[in-house]
Amino acid sequence: MILGMSLATFTMVHVIISLIAIVAGLIVMFGMLGSKRMPGLTAIFLAFTILTSASGFLFSPLLFEKLSPGHVIGILSLVLLAIACFALYGMKLAGAWRWIYALTALVSLYLNVFVLVIQSFLKLPALRTLAPSSIVQVVVLAFFVVVIIGVIRRYRPTPTYA
Repeated sequence: MILGMSLATFTMVHVIISLIAIVAGLIVMFGMLGSKRMPGLTAIFLAFTILTSASGFLFSPLLFEKLSPGHVIGILSLVLLAIACFALYGMKLAGAWRWIYALTALVSLYLNVFVLVIQSFLKLPALRTLAPSSIVQVVVLAFFVVVIIGVIRRYRPTPTYA
């Protein structure tokens, strides 16, 4: 039992949270290419990505006995998300905080997609017949590198005045 749910139920909730984070993140990412502010969707992306990373630790609470690759990805993602939230909400994307936000938010999105690809290949054997996981991961990484560079160069949102 995890948080009063069976492992299967908790896993389903975690997967749904992850998919919401990824879909919202992809929409926000493409919006950033056009310098579009999407405050509501951005908040959903950040909140659900934080929930994804945090809830992932509940699958293996033995963090202090054995540090797994999943723990490392979760810790890295949460650090990146903390920086992204500070850059966006605390520093209002002023100066260098604009590209810091773009980089940290989108690398955290990449890490979520990275885990999605790994888990998909582990859980869906039919995918392995289409292409090796390593090839798919290289394609996903190349896609994110190109898009993140594009976002850093092009993301110039209109300042909001309160």
